[in-house]
Amino acid sequence: MYDIIKLRSGSEPVLEYLEGSKAKTDRFMERFYGYTLDHEAASGIERHAADAVVFVFSAEWCPDCYRNVPVLALIHDATGLEVRVFGHIMRDAKSTTRRWAVPPSPPEVEELNVAKIPYIVVLSSEGEKLGEIIENPPPGMTLERALLAILEP
Repeated sequence: MYDIIKLRSGSEPVLEYLEGSKAKTDRFMERFYGYTLDHEAASGIERHAADAVVFVFSAEWCPDCYRNVPVLALIHDATGLEVRVFGHIMRDAKSTTRRWAVPPSPPEVEELNVAKIPYIVVLSSEGEKLGEIIENPPPGMTLERALLAILEP
């Protein structure tokens, strides 16, 4: 079980993260405005929005983050599903044992054993891990469909 309150306090809402990332890259916003959401899958997600929270680990330098974090923001907008971001992840180039530099990366990268980003973890409102998506949704699935598969197993 994870402490949802603690995770919320160390993260930021997905729309705030996208807004703050504009100064570093415009790729997040290009994807946000250029993506067409699967509304059927979004309707399914909306049925579970009050029962789950999504946390994602992201960085402005990460191409898979460019593709997926804006879609999570669109899902949040369409469904009300809470999506929170641990952003600005940095690699630890000086270490042979640690993947992420903490700080500036948030300490939660170690708590949740983040190996690759974006790391998208779906938790119940009580803090139980329901599922995860690492880097990208499974082949042939949209992010919306992959989240729906976690929420409706």
